Amino acid sequence: MAWQGNVAAMPVQMQMYYQGAGNTTGTTTGSQGEVAEPVVNFLKWFYHFIEKREIYHVENMYEDGYYKISDFYFKDKPWPSPEVVQGIVEEKDEACIFMILYRELYYRHIYARLKPTLEHRFDSYANYCELFSYLLTAEEPVKIELPNKWLWDIIEEFVYQFQNFQQFKSKAGKINDEEKSMLRDDEDNVWKVTAVLNILLQLTEKCNINAQLIAAKKGEPITEEIAGEFGMKPIYAVTGFFSLVGLLRLYVLLGDYHMALSCIEHVQFKDKDMMALVPACQITANYYAGFAYLMIRKYGNTIQLYQHILGYMQRTKQFFQNRSFQADDINKKNEQMLALLAIASTFCPLRLDESVNIQIKEKQGDKVARIQHGDMAVYDDLFFSGCPKFLSPVVSENPTSPFGSSGPRGLQLQVFKAEVEQQRLIPTLRSFLKLYTSIPISKLAKFLDMHENEVRCCLMAFKHKKEVAKGDSTDQTTMDIDFYVDKDMVHISDTKIADTTETITFSKS
Repeated sequence: MAWQGNVAAMPVQMQMYYQGAGNTTGTTTGSQGEVAEPVVNFLKWFYHFIEKREIYHVENMYEDGYYKISDFYFKDKPWPSPEVVQGIVEEKDEACIFMILYRELYYRHIYARLKPTLEHRFDSYANYCELFSYLLTAEEPVKIELPNKWLWDIIEEFVYQFQNFQQFKSKAGKINDEEKSMLRDDEDNVWKVTAVLNILLQLTEKCNINAQLIAAKKGEPITEEIAGEFGMKPIYAVTGFFSLVGLLRLYVLLGDYHMALSCIEHVQFKDKDMMALVPACQITANYYAGFAYLMIRKYGNTIQLYQHILGYMQRTKQFFQNRSFQADDINKKNEQMLALLAIASTFCPLRLDESVNIQIKEKQGDKVARIQHGDMAVYDDLFFSGCPKFLSPVVSENPTSPFGSSGPRGLQLQVFKAEVEQQRLIPTLRSFLKLYTSIPISKLAKFLDMHENEVRCCLMAFKHKKEVAKGDSTDQTTMDIDFYVDKDMVHISDTKIADTTETITFSKS
């Protein structure tokens, strides 16, 4: 977001920064060498606006200034150390909220642009604990205000750094002796899974976010009786909501899909308020929820969520392309969801929106065609293209334990392949049933080259999976068929979209 105010009316130092990051007429010397004057000015004004709680200016400087300066001055090196910045802004208390927030940006930049050391990982975790403690242990709501985008980035980065740390620990062969010693001597259980889950859960409980969502779903006003004193403050309510999405993501990474979905049972995915606060949050929530539904075989829910969010991403594509730091992540999520949607739509045929259908044909059309010709190995490719990077809640120094050489990802693939095997004959069975209004089981058995009892079992499995696949989806655009077995005869009926209650009522009136 660009600066909206009158540049000429701003102080000279502020004008110099916003008129061009390349102006380096002056420098400040610190322990890391010289700090360019535009960076110094940015830090001083950033500090001023955060202290004065001028949320509009903080939002502009965070969403525009921070990334521009990072690209120009710190593309391949860290921002000035927290100690240097503390001197620049003339702040005596290193535990003040500005310094905590600056350290969050400092370590996040290292993760994004450089390679964090184990010490960086430890220090970043300690800083997050300090930040969340500032919010959670306060006797009354804190007075600071932060942009919704920054609050989302804090929660997202917190979960990402946990994920990154677990992956780092799992690569025992690449950890040197000094790092192994530091990990063994870690008495604070840095980035422990239970600690991370507990922090996110406390953030949701502090503002009674679930009670707020239930009330909102009923159309009731959010009062202090529902939200509590802390929940009435935006910084607590918004952080609590984003923490629900963080819990969703974390449980999916750990492979606990039912628990993941329980975290968001009161969330309305088409909500115009909370869910739409930050587009990146909306995309993340839809991706992980859709994947969780896929793994518990509720393919209708996956399709409904992915159709909605892919359409939204297509409409807002230009918005993200203008933000290069977001474009890559958004494009990757788009590719992942198209791969998973291709899987879901083969298991539960639903009529897709034309724009989404076009995207699937462009990106995954050849793989879908191979599935239709019986190439079941394609499912592995689609799964690996769309799944997240799974984690193990327990990291062992033995890389082949407890999940084998392929790790948690291989374990989840095995679970998925078991379902693929169960679905193997269903597309063929469906194609035959669509040709008839009724057919003897004996005739169907000849077509499938199976025993009649095997066909009965296959029909029962088809019926069961068809009902499970619908999930809680309210989408009525099914192109599937319905059937029942009467003795030795299968009776088939097409499910017509026109036969909805609304259409019938309208035609009779």
